[in-house]
Amino acid sequence: MKLPWKKDDDAESVTTSTVEQTPEEAAADRRYTEGKGRPTPKRRDAQGKKRGPVAPAPTTRAEARARKRELKGSTVNLTKDEKRAQSDERRKARTDQREKMMDGDERYLMARDKGEVRRYARNIVDSRRNFAGLFMPFAILLILVMFLPALAVYATLFMLVFVVFLVIDGFLLGRTLNNRVHERFPNTTDGGFKLTWYGFSRAMQMRFMRAPRPTVKPGDAV
Repeated sequence: MKLPWKKDDDAESVTTSTVEQTPEEAAADRRYTEGKGRPTPKRRDAQGKKRGPVAPAPTTRAEARARKRELKGSTVNLTKDEKRAQSDERRKARTDQREKMMDGDERYLMARDKGEVRRYARNIVDSRRNFAGLFMPFAILLILVMFLPALAVYATLFMLVFVVFLVIDGFLLGRTLNNRVHERFPNTTDGGFKLTWYGFSRAMQMRFMRAPRPTVKPGDAV
């Protein structure tokens, strides 16, 4: 049959090839599949490379507890001494990491504390006698005074005055930090309110609670 888009020569060649082909040859053509160009892998190799779907993160506490029990299943056959030894090793590793972090080891610091700029800012704060360092003792004292009705009014007034001085001290600290940091590190992009808040939040903590622990004393030259 001649198709509209076929030329006469093409139509004749298609008809001729179809007529001259035997049923066995046509069946062989249908069964023929082009090779993949590579050997078929063995079943054990194919199964070894198979990767299952990744389990989704638990959405509830019950699922988290169930997942934790499954992970602990591998330690069911351990003896009490072996479990105690593993627990001691994990506790020791956490203690060592915290000690190195408190000493200022860059490998164990939080992202906000890393870098020479942040180390220099911490030294400035620690070498300074900050009014903000009285915040926590004052907060504890204020809570105790609030239980005394006769002093509650004076405590509220004193709190307002304390907040005013706290803001002034934070402003002075932020200006000092930014000026000295940009003088020491002129190419740094760390500064402004972010650096001010970093120094102020450290200044509000008592010295023995600061992490990393201070390496300079109040009044030291930095």
